[in-house]
Amino acid sequence: RFAAGLREIVVGQGAKSQFRDMDVGKTLTLGNQTWTVVGVFATGDAHDSELWTDADTLATTYQRSAWQSISVRTDGKAGFEQFKAAVAADPRLKLDVETTRVYYSKQGGGLTKLIDILGKVIGTIMAVGAVFGALNTMYAAVATRAREIATMRAIGFRGLPVVTAVMLETMLLALLGGLLGCAVAWLLFNGYSVSTIGSNFSAVVFKFHVSPELLWSGLKWALGIGLVGGLFPALRAARLPITTALRET
Repeated sequence: RFAAGLREIVVGQGAKSQFRDMDVGKTLTLGNQTWTVVGVFATGDAHDSELWTDADTLATTYQRSAWQSISVRTDGKAGFEQFKAAVAADPRLKLDVETTRVYYSKQGGGLTKLIDILGKVIGTIMAVGAVFGALNTMYAAVATRAREIATMRAIGFRGLPVVTAVMLETMLLALLGGLLGCAVAWLLFNGYSVSTIGSNFSAVVFKFHVSPELLWSGLKWALGIGLVGGLFPALRAARLPITTALRET
C-alpha cells in the first residue's frame, strides 16, 4: 500500500500491462515529481486502469483543490437509488450520480461505437463471401457426384433423401468451420487488453471477453450461412435428370 504524505503509488493490473515502468520498484515522473511504484492491485473491473495514491499528496503536486470524481460503495441497487436521490435533493451539490458501469461506458463510448460499426460491416461482408463460398463448394460437389446421385435416384431414392444428404454434408462443414472460428476467436481475443483515451483525457484499459453467448451466436451464424449456401445445390441435385447425369463422366 502507498503511505500517506509520500509520493508512492499503486498501479492497476490493466495499466501495468499496457504501459512501461509500472513494475514494483520503478519510478515515474508525474507533475515534475518522482513517484515510486510500491504495489499492484487488481479489482477485475475498469479500476484496473488507474493509479492510486494519497489524495492530499497528489493535490499539492498538481495544485488542485477540487475533485473530479468520487467513488462511493452503496448497498446494492436500492442503496444506489437512495444515494442518488439524496444527492439530487441537496441544493449544495451539482453532481451527476452514475454507476461504475455507466461511467466507464461513457469513457470508452467512441471506441465502443467504432468496434460495433466495424464489426457489423466486416461481418456482413464476410457473411456474404461465405455464402458464395459455400455455394461454389457445394455446386462443385454435386457436379462431381452427378452419376452417384443419379444412380441413387435410379434405384428408387426420391428427391427428399437426396436433398437431405446434401444438406447434412453442408451443415456438417458449416459446423466444423464455425467451431474452428470460435476456437480461433477465443484463443486470440479472450482476455486481450487494449486502452483508449476517454472523454476527460484519461486512459481506460479494458479486456475483450469472448463469452459462451458470443460463441453460440457465431456458431448459429455459421450454421445459417451453411443452410443458405447448401440449399440451392441440394435442390439442383434433387432435380438433376437421371439420364443426363448417368451419361456424365
